[in-house]
Amino acid sequence: MEKYSGKNLNEALAAAAAAKGCRVDELTYTTTEEKQGLFGFGSRVEIEAYCDNDIRDFIVDYLKKYFDGIHMNVEIDCYKEDYYFKICLDADNNAILIGKNGQTLTDINTVVKAAASGMFKKRVMTVTDINGYKEDKYAKERAAALRAAKSVQRTKIKASLDPMPNDERKVIHSYLANMPNIRTESEGDGKNRHITIIYDENKH
Repeated sequence: MEKYSGKNLNEALAAAAAAKGCRVDELTYTTTEEKQGLFGFGSRVEIEAYCDNDIRDFIVDYLKKYFDGIHMNVEIDCYKEDYYFKICLDADNNAILIGKNGQTLTDINTVVKAAASGMFKKRVMTVTDINGYKEDKYAKERAAALRAAKSVQRTKIKASLDPMPNDERKVIHSYLANMPNIRTESEGDGKNRHITIIYDENKH
């Protein structure tokens, strides 16, 4: 990670922001060295700093090296959307990258998320899509969740959805959040983690 220095923290942050072409408040930084000078002379602060563009560039470079390594031509786009980084892939044979029931796509996302989180020492959220596959899947899962939730409203008997990755569970939690008398919880571990839809008479 790149380092920047100045006579004080503000100068170091300003140097980092100027180099990255972003605002100071868009930086995440860690102080790596702080030297107090005599009578205010010789003071020095050194920081490691990054911004969202650095995370985006890391993700694109990481995937490019991976696909180049397996001699696969894949178009890669990445941008920040809300709290996560949206990764869009497009290859000559997208079915290979998607895999059965989207499992290969999920695995790619898991590896990229872990690599970025390790590099920047924080939880980096990513969603990887291939030619709109994820958006189509979200739409189908929202429709299935709505049918199940309406059944729970009517019968007051809880229902469990099929296991799904974290990003898909987030979509369903958000989608049903304002539905009267319906509460959702994630249950289970690993690949068996799923959403349970519960009747809640106190929620209006």
